[in-house]
Amino acid sequence: MATSDLNVSSPEQPISSPQVKLLTMFRLGLFQMGLGLMSILTLGVLNRVMISELGIPATVAAGTLALHQFVAPARVWFGQMSDAKPIFGLHRSGYVWIGTALFSVAVFLAVQLMWQLGKAVREAGSWIWTPETVILTGLLGLIFILYGLALSSSSTLFAALLVDVSEEENRSKLVGTTWSMLMVGIVIGGVSGGILLESLQQDGVIWSANVGSLLLSNEKVIPTPIEALQGGINRLFLLIPLVVLGLAFLATWGIEKKYSRYKSRSRVAEREDKVTLKGAIQVLTASRQTGLFFSFLMMMTVSLFMQEAVLEPYGGEVFDLPISQTAQLNAFWGLGTLIGVSSTGFLVVPRLGKQNTARLGCLLVAATFILIILAGFTQQAMILKSAVFLFGLAAGLTTTGAISLMLGLTAAETAGTFIGAWGLAQALSRAFATIAGGVVLDVGKALFTAPVLAYGLVFGLQALGMIGAIALLNRVNVSEFRTSTNQAVSTVMEGDLDG
Repeated sequence: MATSDLNVSSPEQPISSPQVKLLTMFRLGLFQMGLGLMSILTLGVLNRVMISELGIPATVAAGTLALHQFVAPARVWFGQMSDAKPIFGLHRSGYVWIGTALFSVAVFLAVQLMWQLGKAVREAGSWIWTPETVILTGLLGLIFILYGLALSSSSTLFAALLVDVSEEENRSKLVGTTWSMLMVGIVIGGVSGGILLESLQQDGVIWSANVGSLLLSNEKVIPTPIEALQGGINRLFLLIPLVVLGLAFLATWGIEKKYSRYKSRSRVAEREDKVTLKGAIQVLTASRQTGLFFSFLMMMTVSLFMQEAVLEPYGGEVFDLPISQTAQLNAFWGLGTLIGVSSTGFLVVPRLGKQNTARLGCLLVAATFILIILAGFTQQAMILKSAVFLFGLAAGLTTTGAISLMLGLTAAETAGTFIGAWGLAQALSRAFATIAGGVVLDVGKALFTAPVLAYGLVFGLQALGMIGAIALLNRVNVSEFRTSTNQAVSTVMEGDLDG
């Protein structure tokens, strides 16, 4: 069966829905800005308070927080559900609203459990596994699992909505705009979280996680009352989730009804009974291009984020930078990424194309990792900061190209399922990257006495990983993907697939 005979996800087919304009793109980006705010609250503020202010061991704090990443496989199921069963008459927006409301409630409940766990630590004088701490830790982990499920449903279906409302010619601009807003949310969250944590310091008193006590300059031990911490943090975790929920509604209200092409592109949109999870998975796995792009996404993501756990220690150990200046490395990286993401969708992708943009980005990221290594031999902080800024630019270029290509490699009939699969690849890769960065650094320290060489091993492997990602990307063929998936959709519709 020829692809042209199929009335499916071809972006060139005539449509009646209006084009998404720039102002609407920024409006959609408000949802991403909210996600940026939430990521800083959970991974930044909560992590810091649990470890540094409440004396909860880093392993327990990080372990419970990380549980929300391990439910990533549910993204595929949520995607298929949205393809098959609309909520409030909408295939995407209803899931986004409900998911946002649920993770907003979950994060507030997590904070309340955090206080109870902190009180248990205070009463014991140090961290001890008791029935109370075991139960509270288990409940906290369960809350973060629920948080992850809700986050997966809302973020996955928002990405599917971007596929539904965009065309080939404006999709890269939409990606550039919305992902720029994500970075803006991260910056705003970082600033607001920093101001809060700064205000919680009382006369220079800082909570010490190692013994569960507060150490004053005169070495007198005085535990800060948890009640003194609760007020400000509870307000933050009540106000920000409400803001995020409001942003989600403001970003998406009326968008799907006005701009979505889902029903005009998909022959199964009105046949929900036919879009089973089994059929969606069969479409997902019909083309070998899906596996190739999945592998590319994983290789690219691991290679991009292995440095997260080692970049600041690199600045401290090799460049002898104080904590305040190593924290600025994230600002240089974030600024570069923001510029890279916001400009690529408008200036680079329309000229080079999505695949060439992603390829160029990977090559530039590999080059910047070499620059970061070379900066270590100079021990000049400004050279390191410049290299990190260039890394951010290259990362923004790579991210925009890859996401634009990802949205293009998505069949309309099972858009939610495909977006769920791509989200699964990225979530698993981020989790693996964080672990791999620490492991490779430990191996490097065992092999080399010079810290620059130990850290250089991490950055060098990331550069090689980017070259490997390019090799995988070179094998991705969009035309083959569309032909295979369109034929698979037709077969599923006719009920002829075996199994």
